[in-house]
Amino acid sequence: MTVPTTSTSSLLRKMSMNRSARFAGAVAFAVVRSLSSSTLYLLTDIGHRVALQQICLMSLAYLFSSPSSSSRSMSGLIGSSNKHPSYLDTIEPPETDSGPPTSIYKANATLVMLARNSDIDGAVRSVRDMEDRFNARHGYPWVFLNEEPFSDEFKQRVGVLIRGQKQFGLVPKEHWHQPSWIDENKASEARQKMVEDNIIYGDSVSYRNMCRYNSGFFYRHELLQQYRWYWRVEPDVHFHCDILEDPFLFMQTHNKTYGFTITMYEFDKTIPTLWSAVREFVQKYPQYVAKGNAMDFISENNGESYNLCHFWSNFEIADLDFWRGEAYSAFFDHLDAKGGFYYERWGDAPVHSIAAALFARKDQIHFFREIGYEHNPYTHCPAEEDSWVRGRCACNRERSFGEFSHAIFAHGDRVTWIMLTWVAQTTTATPV
Repeated sequence: MTVPTTSTSSLLRKMSMNRSARFAGAVAFAVVRSLSSSTLYLLTDIGHRVALQQICLMSLAYLFSSPSSSSRSMSGLIGSSNKHPSYLDTIEPPETDSGPPTSIYKANATLVMLARNSDIDGAVRSVRDMEDRFNARHGYPWVFLNEEPFSDEFKQRVGVLIRGQKQFGLVPKEHWHQPSWIDENKASEARQKMVEDNIIYGDSVSYRNMCRYNSGFFYRHELLQQYRWYWRVEPDVHFHCDILEDPFLFMQTHNKTYGFTITMYEFDKTIPTLWSAVREFVQKYPQYVAKGNAMDFISENNGESYNLCHFWSNFEIADLDFWRGEAYSAFFDHLDAKGGFYYERWGDAPVHSIAAALFARKDQIHFFREIGYEHNPYTHCPAEEDSWVRGRCACNRERSFGEFSHAIFAHGDRVTWIMLTWVAQTTTATPV
């Protein structure tokens, strides 16, 4: 294939479409760039993460509130309560006295959990929450995947909670273990350096196996081949609200590709060369970059650098055909060949997020704001009282990790001052 003569910089600049000069967004990005290493030590661990997560939410608002964006694009992700069409109001399956609705009102979808036998207690809690809050009324099948055969105890304890179909699959060894072509000496040195830098899972090979598997292999499992849509559910998560309508049908009806509840900020020391690999891919295969993409969510400078924002992928509702497609397949193969899953600690969250931002249109990415969700230590709780009441939510809205996002459109450019005040309130001086 002929490599285009267009520079990576100019090509990525073309990818960033319909940018606005809104002051609030610019300041949000400036806050990210100005957080020096010395400043980070003045932030509490949780406060720092929360502040940076809110900046990621601001970058979403900056992108989707652009005057040139359609109201549908804006409302599909983030916005004030009187501007966005809720997915709760778009799907109206018939009421039934008991049991799941008829199959005509179901999408070709499944719930997916990657778990170990040792995760049994957390898996039971997650399945119970999902069944009680959503799936008992819809009857979607479950697929459980494990690198080792599931124990009879796991199957029994999980199985009694599910009224519908459940399948238990084994992950192929060639999809899970560190490839033989990885230089183990180099990988081992990288793990040791991360231990010295006190990076979570820095020394874990199994964690890296999991990230690589979720990035490029889970959707290839034979048990998932019959499905178009999936909802990722991890052990020991909580669903705090009744999920009144079917997110799968919403995704299908509105041609969505990727759905999320929480945005997060990646540890830069885990992905030092990821963005350079992305830029290299984009220069080589510009035809895969979608028009109307969400580039501005992941970069504030036309693709020169990655701002570390990503969708927290422990919750994702997505189109399996997107991962199976030509663009993402080529993208994953390109990244995998770099060895960054093992020489660094590339996670599936930034990999999925960058791919969704570049290869899907921004109006195909959806913020499920009405779904109350918790993955310790962070929670998303619906901000609108109507959604919170209708969903019989058990979460505290004041603790919601995504709560700040709802101030963005309500306050306009004044969000700059709110943000700076909010960051200041999360900082605490470290004793010298």
